[in-house]
Parts: sequence; C-alpha cells; structure tokens
Amino acid sequence: MRAFVVTKYKEPLAEADVAEPVVGDSDVLVQVQAAGLNPLDEKIRLGEFKQILPYRLQLILGNDVAGTVIGVGAKVRGFKPGDEVYARPDKDRIGTFAERIAVAEADLALKPSSASMEEAGSLPLVALTAWQALVEQGNVQPGQKVLIHAGAGGVGSIAIQLAKHLGATVATTASASNADFVRDLGADTVINYRTQDFEELLSGYDLVLDSLGGENLEKSLRVLKPGGKAIGISGPPDPAFARKAGLSPVLRLAVAGLSSRIRKQAKKLGVTYEFLFMRASGDQLRQITGLVDDGVLRPVVGKVFDFDQTPQALQSLSDGGIRGKAVVTLTR
Repeated sequence: MRAFVVTKYKEPLAEADVAEPVVGDSDVLVQVQAAGLNPLDEKIRLGEFKQILPYRLQLILGNDVAGTVIGVGAKVRGFKPGDEVYARPDKDRIGTFAERIAVAEADLALKPSSASMEEAGSLPLVALTAWQALVEQGNVQPGQKVLIHAGAGGVGSIAIQLAKHLGATVATTASASNADFVRDLGADTVINYRTQDFEELLSGYDLVLDSLGGENLEKSLRVLKPGGKAIGISGPPDPAFARKAGLSPVLRLAVAGLSSRIRKQAKKLGVTYEFLFMRASGDQLRQITGLVDDGVLRPVVGKVFDFDQTPQALQSLSDGGIRGKAVVTLTR
C-alpha cells in the first residue's frame, strides 16, 4: 500500500510501500479518497509534539479522511461496505496520507450527502476543533461576543459559521483581501491584522479562539471582559490537558511551566486561559454532518492537490495564502 511517511523528524515526507492496515473487531477499513492537510501535520513532521505525542517512526501522517468503507470488523454495526464516511482518526491512529486506513467505529460518521469527498475530507479536524472550542469549552450563548483569529484559515472559516449559528456576535482578524470572504461567512467585525491592532479596537468579549499563540494570545486576554475565556489551539498546553492526556508527573510539571506565564496573566486580568487539543468523535461529526446538510456550515476548500503531491501540499501550508483547507485527493 502506498503512503507518505515521516522517517526522521524535520525531513520531508517520503513515499513508501507500507503494510496494509490491521482491522480490529471494532474498526472500519476505509478506502481513502480525500485527506485534509492541517498545520498539526507539519508540527508533527517537525517533531514539535514528540514529548506529548510520542509517535514511533516511520509514521504515516494525515489527520483527516473522507472515503468509502471497504471492510468492517466483526463487532461493527453502524457501517457497511459502500458507505461514504469521514473522520478524524484518534491521535494514536493517524495516517490518512495513505490509500487505506482502519478507523475505530466510534470515530467515524457518514459524510454529509451535500458535500463532495474533497469538502468532507477538509472538515473533520477543523470542525471538531471549532465544536469543542465553542460548544464544549466555550459554552457560547446567544448574544455573546466571540473573537476568532485567522478567520480565513481552516479552523477560523468553520468557527465563524458555527459561532454565528450559536447566536454570537463575531469579530475576526484577516487580511484586507479576505475581508469580504470572512464577512460572507458571518463575521460582524473584521480587523485587518496587517494595519490594525485588534486590542485597540475590541473590548468586552466573552470568548477568544486563538490559533496563533505568543503575543497574539497575550493581547487576546486583554480584550476579554471579566470572567471571559481565551482558548488556545497552538499552545501553550496547560495542566488540564496534561491530566487528560495521561502524561507522566515529570511531563505534567513541564507542561505546567510552559503555560504558567499566560495563566498568571489571565488570572491577574480576571479571565481564564485554556488549551485545546481536539479529540476524535464520531458523535460530534454526526451533528456536524447535520449542520452541513442543513446549509449552516459550508466547507471551504482552497486548493486540491493530487496524492502524489502530498509533500509539496504540506509545504504549501507554511507558504500561506490558502483560504480554508488544502486537500489531497486519491483516485483509484
């Protein structure tokens, strides 16, 4: 089976012949037809998460999949061969830059009938991130004010739409060339991050979804109202994440140190900071499927690459300029 793998951190992806996936009793074997590309893939390739995600190399990359079921385990009841599905595989079972992948039934959902394979392949990681940030951790309510950074990106383009669906007033940061695009997604206020300082223009926000980290995250704390919350998806990880991830006591201590500065700043301002590392969930994807088929969420595919171009496609993420998601497509 053909796949693109990481053989050594910081080196480009390499094409390889790998073993066929092992299909457990509760697994579904999927013929991959589209795989979304995410900054997470690049961070894994660079080894940035090797302390908290200790993958064994060689590693097949890829965190998004859409395709067709070609086999099921003995205990699978919800899917059958021929079903068109999509998923974000569990973090311990990634590997969608391949011709086939075995996915746990619990992590899988039928793809939206209104979406193409490329659109479905673009959705799982970013849609689950938006859902877990805004619905679970953020508990966004009608009338609240939400700031979503990088609104034209993969997470941002979905999060804007979901926040509007939840009844929030939405501000976002974007370039001037993407201003009309993010307004069309539902943004009420657009800050040109190249020429404007969002901290000087915004205040009294209930929630910030930050995908940039660093100084941007620190400034985000200051636009929150007392009791507000900043959720970071680029880090730094916090103690709550370390507990959920089951990290060792030594790593928990290290993680607490990484986020101590931003948590202290938040406490002084009367707000909170939380890190989000999204998890796989077929149940949540089924709710997302409904929102897509109802026209509430629109997948945004900025560029489609052939499977053979996967290494170049991953590199394109750091080049920027792609609205929404980049996707690689596989044809039989």
